[in-house]
Amino acid sequence: MEPVDQAHTCIICGQAKKADEGFFIVSEFICLSCENEIVHTDVKDEKYPFFIHQMKQIWYKQNA
Repeated sequence: MEPVDQAHTCIICGQAKKADEGFFIVSEFICLSCENEIVHTDVKDEKYPFFIHQMKQIWYKQNA
């Protein structure tokens, strides 16, 4: 297991955060702030396509 104080870069916002400030999907890190924003964003919101684009990178990297 990785140390909690090691910084990880959020695939959504690009900010470095500690492991306990987010979670991993496959091998990509998503910070809790972005998770909260994603879950509360309506599909009609102009930010929604950005989140989808960023999340797709998780699957592209896995299948590369």
